[in-house]
Amino acid sequence: MRLSKPKLFTSTQSFLWVVLIFVSIISIRLFVYYQDYREFIEKPFYYTYAKVIKSYQKTKGKRKYTVLKLSTKEHISFYTTTYPNQDLNNHILRLQIFPDANITFAGYIGTFYVKSTIKKKIPLPYSLKQKLISEVSSQHKDKSLQSFYNAIFFATSIEKNLRDKITKLGVNHLVALSGFHIGILWSIIYGILWLIYYPFQKRYFPYRYSLLDIGSISMVLLGVYLWFVDFPPSLVRSYAMVSIGWVVLLLGMELISFISLSTIILLLLTLFPYLLVSLSFWLSVAGVFYIFLILQYTKHLHHWYINLIFIPFGMFIFMLPITHAIFGTTSDYQLLSPLISLLFVPFYPIVILFHLFGLGRIFDTPLSILFTLPSHSTENILDIWYIIYYIIVSIGAIWSRLYFYLLFILAFEYGVYIFWF
Repeated sequence: MRLSKPKLFTSTQSFLWVVLIFVSIISIRLFVYYQDYREFIEKPFYYTYAKVIKSYQKTKGKRKYTVLKLSTKEHISFYTTTYPNQDLNNHILRLQIFPDANITFAGYIGTFYVKSTIKKKIPLPYSLKQKLISEVSSQHKDKSLQSFYNAIFFATSIEKNLRDKITKLGVNHLVALSGFHIGILWSIIYGILWLIYYPFQKRYFPYRYSLLDIGSISMVLLGVYLWFVDFPPSLVRSYAMVSIGWVVLLLGMELISFISLSTIILLLLTLFPYLLVSLSFWLSVAGVFYIFLILQYTKHLHHWYINLIFIPFGMFIFMLPITHAIFGTTSDYQLLSPLISLLFVPFYPIVILFHLFGLGRIFDTPLSILFTLPSHSTENILDIWYIIYYIIVSIGAIWSRLYFYLLFILAFEYGVYIFWF
């Protein structure tokens, strides 16, 4: 008989106590943020230095202007606009900003818009990251492909036309660096290190625990990568989740459980309260939730290739109502999303290797064809009452197989509705 792993909490009561502690800490931190917010909006202006995270051109009538996304050293993230048509990427700006009561508290801890005046522009020194970005770009003639590869390697922003195509394909999660990429990179690093480590462990130190030794080095290397790409919030969140999951595995505790997931979510919200208003965070939580749900009801199958099919296709179906409660863009080509997600797993390490040897353009033709496939789309925003009902059924599916089947029927019927009617 196979022994089961110990649970993270010995009783429901101990779990509830931990939830209460986390909620109390989160509430205190939000109260402190709220005091800072009140002080922020009451002053007529501030001077600050901010790094340009993203810069792109827009047109209103006959006037062109530049939209900037910036981040200060106090980790305040905001948008502003400036009318001179100039590229301000890779700059730090000295700004005078003019906050007002239109900035909400949710916006303050997330991302908000504020009027500003640029007082000074400081170009950042040419870095290794910029050199590598240029090297990757030089291997592709098409600007869309340059944008695509730099986004999946270095967390740079992608151009608007490409973003629209990717949205119509339903593969935004493959382009924006997230837990999906961290998982692949972890597997690559851990696998390579294990091949080196195992012969020495077998001969010289069989008493050592490979998950601890190799896992520690893997986490350090992933942390260096995180620093190298300038700590994008989506990767910071994913790295924190991987770190917590690794520690839970080291302790020999049960990882794939909804109590573990709830604890990790609360811990992340305690560390980063701004995640409360992060749409990408809650979408990733939903994705992990449905993966756990699929694993819970398919674990008796005991075949990795079955889960290889069930997880991407099951997630696609279960996430349809969730994503269409927020993003209405619908295209028939989104039906390719599960298959593209599967193909991306081997594609990602292969193209990293090819770019290292200057062979990055090998997949340019099929990628260009893929990106030009979606030519039109429709808008389908799910009704709020349906999504509330869907979330209630999703939670009920944790304890009830009947609710799980009902959830699948609801999601499948919705998919049939938006793609065939």
